[in-house]
Amino acid sequence: MQRYREYLLASAAARHRLWLFNPQPPDWQQPYLTGATQVDVLDRDAVLAQARELAANRPVRGVLSWDETLVVNTAHVAAALGLPGATVDGIEACRDKHRTRRLLTAAGLPQPRYGWADDAEAAVTLAEHIGFPVVVKPRGMGASIGVALALDAPQARAAFQIADEASRIGAVAYHGGALVEEYLTGPEISMDAAVVDGEYVPLFLARKQVGMHPYFEELGHVVDPADPLREDPDLLRILRAAHQVIGLRYGITHTELKLTDCGPVIVEINGRLGGDLIPLLGSLATGIDPGAAVVDVALARRPQVDATRHRVVGIRFGYPPADCRVDAVQVPAADEQAGILHAAVLVEPGTELRLPPGGYISRHSYVICAGATAGECDDRLAAAAAAVRMRGQALTGTSAG
Repeated sequence: MQRYREYLLASAAARHRLWLFNPQPPDWQQPYLTGATQVDVLDRDAVLAQARELAANRPVRGVLSWDETLVVNTAHVAAALGLPGATVDGIEACRDKHRTRRLLTAAGLPQPRYGWADDAEAAVTLAEHIGFPVVVKPRGMGASIGVALALDAPQARAAFQIADEASRIGAVAYHGGALVEEYLTGPEISMDAAVVDGEYVPLFLARKQVGMHPYFEELGHVVDPADPLREDPDLLRILRAAHQVIGLRYGITHTELKLTDCGPVIVEINGRLGGDLIPLLGSLATGIDPGAAVVDVALARRPQVDATRHRVVGIRFGYPPADCRVDAVQVPAADEQAGILHAAVLVEPGTELRLPPGGYISRHSYVICAGATAGECDDRLAAAAAAVRMRGQALTGTSAG
């Protein structure tokens, strides 16, 4: 995860001294740490025991994580040590997508019609009641893993199987079953924000590009500091109300929404910063430091959210055209005139990349570009992505690609 996370750890460490809980001894993280504890971070009892031992020997001011699988344990540590935090109930209301739907629907906030299915036939019955097309998804995964569109009963059965199987690679508490939801049409956006003593503080808004129908793989994002939606009163009203409903007092959230004909509708609320390097795009576009913001919120402080930069920044991920074993990847060099801020290879030679449903987030590279306008940024992203070269061998006997 170094390529995806080092920028956050570096900025967090510049804000406050850090002590890492990690299943392996620190490696690339070492320059940013005061110390580290080796522990199975998915074992809540072990994490709590080590957290209490650390707090008995040195002052602990806050606890944070930007990993989807760890946000619940992070909330338990905050509660056990009396630190500022999202509360366990608040973070569970983010982590469990079925619970999120129930709470927001009961509060009268715009939501798709939905239901819960324990097996494939129940998923078909729900889909027929809601009306095709429907989206079928696991309730405790992120990054659109296991999410599929179904246009008819056979596809609903297949989509349930995909979601159910995907759920079993995540936390045990969310194993099995699937949500069946009305398909929402319209562009998709995300908002990263801080919540401090119940106040919802927007950081940056991104517009998302998805693909690989009938799946929802995230291909890219664009952050525009001048996007009018960032200050849109209807959008902010819905976001503030939703965070009050789920009971989040302190934390960082990444909320995904669809812009439908009936207005913004929340797809999900994640109790962490956005993935896919969206916070890095936000920093490059606005100057707002996401790693520092996470630390500030963990210390119950309101982060600095005034923009010091004003440019459009986007990312485009490179995917293979089919399942393959990678031989080599080449990316263009940074080029200020072409607007290429950064480009990186994400895989080593020999890596197998499988497209949904055989695999997810199977990226070989990314390019990050800037422009004076959203149109210019999109053009530069397209040109930079076209300059990426990947050589590989097709995989045979696979279920995807």
